[in-house]
Amino acid sequence: MAELTKKTMDGNEAAAYTSYAFTENAAIYPITPSSPMADHTDQWAQQGRKNIFGQTVNIVEMESEGGASGAVHGSLATGALTTTYTASQGLLLMIPNMYKIAGELLPCVFHVSARALAAHALSIFGDHADVMACRQTGFAMLCSNSVQEVADLAAVAHLTAIRTRVPFVHFFDGFRTSHEIQKVELIDYDTLGTLVDYEALAEFRKRSLSPNHPTLRGTAQNPDIYFQGREAANPFYDKVPEAVEYYMDKINEIRGTDYKLYNYYGAADAERVIIAMGSVCETAEETIDALTAMGEKVGLVKVHLYRPFVADKLLAAIPSTVKSIAVLDRTKEPGSYAEPLFLDVAAAYVGKNAPKLIAGRYGLGSKDTTPEQVLAVFKELKKDQPKERFTLGIDDDVTYLSLDFSESIDVASEGTVAARFWGLGADGTVGANKNSIKIIGDHTDMYAQAYFSYDSKKSGGITISDLRFGKTPIRSTYLVNKADFVACHNQSYVYTYDMLSTLKPGGTFLLNTQWNREELEKNLPASMKRYFANNNIKFFTIDAVAKAKEIGLGGRINTICQSAFFKLSGILPVEQAVDYMKKAALKSYGKKGDDIVQMNYKAIDAGVDAVVAIDIPDSWKTAADEPVAKKNVPEFVEKVVEVVNKQEGDKLPVSTFAGREDGTFPQGTAKYEKRGTAVDIPVWDASKCIQCNQCSLVCPHAAIRPFLLTEDEAAKASFETKPGMKPYENLKFRIQVSAMDCLSCGVCVEVCPAKEKAISMAPLKDNLKEAENWDYCTELSYKENPMSTANIKGTQFEQPLLEFSGACAGCGETPYAKLLTQLFGDRMQISNATGCSSIWGGSAPSMPYTTNHNGYGPAWGNSLFEDNAEHGLGMYLGYKQLRSRAKLLVEAASEASSSESLKAAAKAWLDGYDEGKDTRALSDKLSAELKACGCDAAKKALEYEDFFVKRSQWIIGGDGWAYDIGYGGLDHVLATGEDVNVLVLDTEVYSNTGGQASKSTPQGAVAQFAAGGKHIKKKDLGMMAMSYGYVYVAQCSMGSSSAQTLKAFAEAEAYHGPSLVICYAPCINHGIKGGMKVAQKREKAAVDCGYWHLFRFNPALTAQGVNPFVLDSKEPSADFFEFLKAEVRYNSLYKKYDAEVVDALFNRCYDDSRTRYASYKKMAADIDV
Repeated sequence: MAELTKKTMDGNEAAAYTSYAFTENAAIYPITPSSPMADHTDQWAQQGRKNIFGQTVNIVEMESEGGASGAVHGSLATGALTTTYTASQGLLLMIPNMYKIAGELLPCVFHVSARALAAHALSIFGDHADVMACRQTGFAMLCSNSVQEVADLAAVAHLTAIRTRVPFVHFFDGFRTSHEIQKVELIDYDTLGTLVDYEALAEFRKRSLSPNHPTLRGTAQNPDIYFQGREAANPFYDKVPEAVEYYMDKINEIRGTDYKLYNYYGAADAERVIIAMGSVCETAEETIDALTAMGEKVGLVKVHLYRPFVADKLLAAIPSTVKSIAVLDRTKEPGSYAEPLFLDVAAAYVGKNAPKLIAGRYGLGSKDTTPEQVLAVFKELKKDQPKERFTLGIDDDVTYLSLDFSESIDVASEGTVAARFWGLGADGTVGANKNSIKIIGDHTDMYAQAYFSYDSKKSGGITISDLRFGKTPIRSTYLVNKADFVACHNQSYVYTYDMLSTLKPGGTFLLNTQWNREELEKNLPASMKRYFANNNIKFFTIDAVAKAKEIGLGGRINTICQSAFFKLSGILPVEQAVDYMKKAALKSYGKKGDDIVQMNYKAIDAGVDAVVAIDIPDSWKTAADEPVAKKNVPEFVEKVVEVVNKQEGDKLPVSTFAGREDGTFPQGTAKYEKRGTAVDIPVWDASKCIQCNQCSLVCPHAAIRPFLLTEDEAAKASFETKPGMKPYENLKFRIQVSAMDCLSCGVCVEVCPAKEKAISMAPLKDNLKEAENWDYCTELSYKENPMSTANIKGTQFEQPLLEFSGACAGCGETPYAKLLTQLFGDRMQISNATGCSSIWGGSAPSMPYTTNHNGYGPAWGNSLFEDNAEHGLGMYLGYKQLRSRAKLLVEAASEASSSESLKAAAKAWLDGYDEGKDTRALSDKLSAELKACGCDAAKKALEYEDFFVKRSQWIIGGDGWAYDIGYGGLDHVLATGEDVNVLVLDTEVYSNTGGQASKSTPQGAVAQFAAGGKHIKKKDLGMMAMSYGYVYVAQCSMGSSSAQTLKAFAEAEAYHGPSLVICYAPCINHGIKGGMKVAQKREKAAVDCGYWHLFRFNPALTAQGVNPFVLDSKEPSADFFEFLKAEVRYNSLYKKYDAEVVDALFNRCYDDSRTRYASYKKMAADIDV
């Protein structure tokens, strides 16, 4: 008898649960949104979970998806059932091996959380572009439409692959299904084990490559037999549909379901039918229920088996009464007549009496697909002349393909409660809501659903949590659009976002705010007041910020707000909810000590007790809007940036992007955002300031800077200044914070070296005047830097051309990139690897790289993840070739001209051709002389004026790129000897995808895919690059020595050849004791204890007879083990293993560091020049 267990989980966990049963080896590589599948597998293996063969799964992280698929191929070849998990570009990198695996009829399953592909822009969100690029590989393709289907059909895929020898792609919608949390029913492993065709499995083992029965697989074939060999596999594919049906029936017997290759849902006599696959089917079912209740004859065919495509089975599923069909594809294939599923359906009707067929595109990049859009399709099908091709969910005012979906329809099941929570990244809102779902899902008979939306920023960005609860299964695979409860956990949001349009009349609104009743009257926008009063909204407030500080939780307001939700929503009796929450807190924090547990208990109680009901006066019904002064902003900011930042980008029509079809965005738009999300900001005390500019250097967001004012400017200012020091003693000095851009990290306060801190954190609400002060400072007259950029203080008088990025508060990466822009920004071109630095550096619509007073600034491009070095080299080679042509034309113009001033300008430019220092001035002078000359030769040269300046080519990325997936390309680019610069921001994990281990991760560190602590030492990337002898290499840590960092950057850029600069960057994934405000101190501590080492290797010194290697680190003096224990990624091992085991692992990490340091000391002493 099968044992069925109900559990609350997301689609990724459901896939991992089932796949674990059938998997012996898993070869993986992290990519959003599939990484959690591999991480679950790793964690379960570490915990000792057994698969159906009585073993833990052996999981190996490879250097890339191409490598992972190669390892899968090899493991299968030797007879082990092997699995991988991937998405998007990662899946595409596996395609060559997919052909091989399918061609060799090796049974495996690739579980894919289907995701968009990077085209004109990167999208990490869901559609079917990736899986559709694989439909020709020979893999069977099985689609799951919900979290429950993922758990069930994953088993069908594995079982069928074993029986038929045909490998499978089992796919489901990225994010919408992979990250949606639902209560599902799981089949136990013993039962799954009984379904395996063990004869077929034994035959698979017998066919494996073995020296005991040697064979050769993978021959090279000529035209005489290759074609026949391809056709010989046909019978295996012919058997797949029957086998899939067989195993679907087995699951149906166990779970009481009705899975078919193609399931029909709707009216038996339907006249209008949609054919689709993926999560949209759930939404369509809801809509169909509502329409059939009104007497409409509509239906849906859900595609499960996409490859092999079984035409007769599909047609059999469609009612004979159907007059018109719309086929929905979640992908776009430019230039094709229509998308793949439609073409397959149309082909199925060839030679038959076909109904009217139309094709629709929907949901690209996780565009929400609502019941209103499904309704629009059915309305279109009713027309005599419907659009043959259409799009859903957008306003296409360019090619006019979109359908109008303005008609509303309510499809919610009776008794379903919907809630929406607006949070700030890292405030714990998402975690708390996941907790709530598990409490309700696991402790009641209610069904529960959760889905989380984010902007592109890291922690500190906006989060939206959509929760639904009900007595019946929840099929609403779209964002909450009719909420019973809405909570806003950051009071600044009331000025930015429309949080009420989704709130039902009579609903409840909870605002976390520091405002009292009088301040609410003063500060709450009139539009909110009117909505509350005119829609009978129950309005409550809570000051969770003050309560969290009082309890000792800092900015973690999540537990307080969670208990407030349970009190106000009535989903559970509040006493029961509190009990469940306290049990969960004990489970989560019990090992951290009773103090932590008690703090969370207090937070739970505070959330219940601190809620304040706000009486809504009648005067709010007619509250008048305050006049809003029109901002003087660029048109693009007004029409695109501000709209998207208000979470209203869905409203933008296609024509908005006319002229930007290639994905190009202007730089410098981040400065218009002004999020105002900080609780506290740094406030400057002029009397204590020593004018060192350290606060400016370390600010991750360039939100605090030194400004120099003339006497007149200072006199007109409404703030304090102090006399400047030499060499700017004729100017006034001020440190100014941008109150609306600060993220409250506190790094600046931590590093302030003044005897008494010259800056301190103070509440934003008491210092709003600083926003006006910032505006005044940024409009001051331009002043040449009075100091040299050869010292840190001088660099900070240069405008940072990276500002207000989407990086985490306290980020360890951005200070390095920002400093680069202060040194070379006006002539930089950047190739940026996909990863954290591309997300904080290039997420639409807020572009943090900006321009200086002359309009110059970094030009930034992102290709992919794996090819960043090659892309950067290509950027350099393109510019280099065109500049060399400019050089020839300048020489020709100089020779042809009789102008002595032109000849002098040309000579100076040619003499400085390879030097960056004065290239801008020399180029400007040359341009002016050529224009003055006006001769044909001068005009010809001026056609290449854009290439006169020597550009500074930088290739930027993280350790996941440089150490792993991009290392082959990086190595080759360095080996070319070309004049490119590489900046590696080394966080020692894949920061952007959730903290997976890379080859930069040190021994002993816990990371995803290294749940038991990494057991292999950190790769020494710098030492490997130095082996070439002609690559400039430096290793830096700003918090330890900003002067050494500055020197390394300057030397690297000046070196005529390839350079590699590796910078230690603390990350939120490290779990640092004290939080990210101590990031710079951690950088110092890392060097002091010998965890990280500072050095510079400059090949240019060799010609001077000087040792090119300089060890800038002193002999380690601090406690290495105390350093490790101050980070969760290390100290959490003590919760998993005995102290002796952990200490032994830490000792190996220490030995690794000592070995590295010894090798550096030897190089510093012994290199023979």
